[in-house]
Amino acid sequence: MKFIKTSVADAWVLEPEPISDERGFFARLWCAEALAENGLSAVIAQTNLGFSEAVGTLRGLHLQSAPHAEVKLVRCTQGLAFDVVVDLRAGSPTYCQWYGLELSPENRRALYVPEGCATGYLTLAADTEVYYHTSAPYAPDAVRGVRWNDPAFGINWPAEPQLLSTQDRDWPAFQRA
Repeated sequence: MKFIKTSVADAWVLEPEPISDERGFFARLWCAEALAENGLSAVIAQTNLGFSEAVGTLRGLHLQSAPHAEVKLVRCTQGLAFDVVVDLRAGSPTYCQWYGLELSPENRRALYVPEGCATGYLTLAADTEVYYHTSAPYAPDAVRGVRWNDPAFGINWPAEPQLLSTQDRDWPAFQRA
């Protein structure tokens, strides 16, 4: 696996390195040892699957607060998603900065989202499926979020969201620490 630094501190793109032959290919998508060697959490407490029928569906931007803070490793297994990480860690050198990339079955990339960072995605194809691991179980009372279009971050989404939850639309304006 390749570990590619992003512009957000501690957030990484994980890219498989397929080994091919006449049968097809084989690639590691997750390896506790490789994650640990790169200083990343290898804990998986929960695995989640999100499915969205409509193009332009936005899910996020979410995180969980301490003591339920979580690392996420996000991959798109069907369709196409633009995934974003936003650094909400006061004191981080990339505080309030964001990074985004397309995730698809074809590029097989995953986005590693560190604790204290929000993440969300916009579907760019119909019938998009996003699969992700978290390092902590879901804790409803710890869920936090920021608005997808909050000017504090200036995220450059590739398209205007067409469908989002009331919760995601109504997160309060972000207040810098």
